[in-house]
Amino acid sequence: MPDMSASASLAMTHLVSLAKEVDEDKVTPGVLGFIVFAVMALAVWGLMKSMNRHMGKVDFKETSERGDSGEGGDSDSKASPAKG
Repeated sequence: MPDMSASASLAMTHLVSLAKEVDEDKVTPGVLGFIVFAVMALAVWGLMKSMNRHMGKVDFKETSERGDSGEGGDSDSKASPAKG
C-alpha cells in the first residue's frame, strides 16, 4: 500500500489491533445504540403528532368556484383543468 498516507496507515493498524481484542460474543449496541434508537422513536412520534394536527385542519369538502349560489345548470360550470 504505497499510496496511503502515514496517518491513514497508522489508523488502520490501530483499528486492526482493536478489532482483534474485541470478543465477538460480547458485542452489543450498548447505551449509545439505545439512545440513538430512543431519539429516533421520539422524532417519529413528534412527526406523527404534528401530521395528525395538520390533517385535522384540512377541509376535504370541495367548494365551487362560483360560490354557494346553487345554480349549476350551465355548461360553463365545469371545473377548469389543474394548473401545474
